[in-house]
Amino acid sequence: MKLTDFKALTFDCYGTLIDWETGMVEALKPLTDRAATPLSRNQILEAHARHESAQQLQTPGKIYRDLLPIVYKRLAEEWAIPVSWAECVAYGQSVKNWPAFADSAEALGYLKQHYKLVILSNVDNESFAASNAKLGVAFDAIYTAEDVGAYKPADRNFDYMLQNLTTLGLEKRDILHTAESMFHDHGPANRHGLASCWIYRRFDQDGFGATMHPGDMPKYDFRFNSMADLVAAHKQALAG
Repeated sequence: MKLTDFKALTFDCYGTLIDWETGMVEALKPLTDRAATPLSRNQILEAHARHESAQQLQTPGKIYRDLLPIVYKRLAEEWAIPVSWAECVAYGQSVKNWPAFADSAEALGYLKQHYKLVILSNVDNESFAASNAKLGVAFDAIYTAEDVGAYKPADRNFDYMLQNLTTLGLEKRDILHTAESMFHDHGPANRHGLASCWIYRRFDQDGFGATMHPGDMPKYDFRFNSMADLVAAHKQALAG
């Protein structure tokens, strides 16, 4: 199997192209700065993962910018910090401020010359539009949790994407699903028979950060520590 075997790259966005962990930690500072006991970065991210995943299961039809305020409220309760609802709502609006990884825009610009580029994201369309501006590329298709009415790792999201990609002339064999999260992306990609590429942004950190532990580790076909590394490997594959 070679990177040049595929016609489309389907991307998770947050954690892969957008540095959501840095964005979360920064946006949570009004809360975490008031914690009675100092919280490490991983403690913050792992607590966020627990509450986010639980809320996505509980209310799969709630759009992401409306779901995050509930996550903020749950975190405040866990850490015994009083908060106003306005503060919770402000956190839900923070996605548009989350930064892109430094290599994302340039890598996507290169990859656009060789593949159709597709987003399969757990956010809402409004929030993604702000992130898309940072990524600087026109995606060929964008599928969000708001479109589907469910959140990854639910099979519905991948079913929806695959069904719609047929209208672009793409079948499973044409697609390389490219993502950081083992929990949200590689597990369901395995179940759907998709080849996958792990962008292991957390290669130098412990644990799974803002994503839940996947249980048994899913399989993947390629692994790179950054989007820049993926581009370098593609150039090497083209050179033969």
